[in-house]
Amino acid sequence: MKRSEINAAMKGALKLFEEYKITLPPFTGWTPAEWKEKGEEVQEIIDNMLGWDITDFGQGDFSKTGLLLITLRNGNQKRADEYPKPYAEKLMVVQENQITPMHFHWNKMEDIINRGGGNLMIKLYNSTENEELADTDVVVTMDGVKYTFPAGHVVTLKPGQSITLTRGLYHRFWGEEGKGTVLVAEVSMTNDDAADNRFYDQVGRFPEIEEDEAPLFLLCNEYL
Repeated sequence: MKRSEINAAMKGALKLFEEYKITLPPFTGWTPAEWKEKGEEVQEIIDNMLGWDITDFGQGDFSKTGLLLITLRNGNQKRADEYPKPYAEKLMVVQENQITPMHFHWNKMEDIINRGGGNLMIKLYNSTENEELADTDVVVTMDGVKYTFPAGHVVTLKPGQSITLTRGLYHRFWGEEGKGTVLVAEVSMTNDDAADNRFYDQVGRFPEIEEDEAPLFLLCNEYL
């Protein structure tokens, strides 16, 4: 991705958050120059990758395959003694027809919540023992109600609705065409994007960046 593309996505997200009267934590607004002045007092932010996370999943077309996330709080699966929070929280911005590729998590269970805007479309499959797509019914809970869907079913998550995604449940999501950008929240168990994502197709998690302009804010994988 170009840095200008990342900066534009950040500006668009900030405008959306302002529209929905969402105020972000201070660390999301620290400039690269301000980060250079920080010391060990911000180690939790660094170690648990809090902050901006923008990716094209290595596909080279952010508008088609991509996602903007902000991790607001998180524990640490590998360092639970030091960072004992068993939970994480994220905000996500999903554009119309912008796909997050099919994946599941080995350890994390999560609630995906449509906080406003358009409709979030989520395609679901169980996984087999060898991590293929299973041709079996999917059982999920949506806002406390249990549903059974056939393999490959696409759930429409309207504003205010949520779905619980359990471990090993494959999911791919995007914003419904013609309905607008979706503001999504994620409340989950501890998040580890370096080791707890099983993508069905070969993709990259963090982008390679072409520095065509100065960064507005650093991404969560750029602090070190």
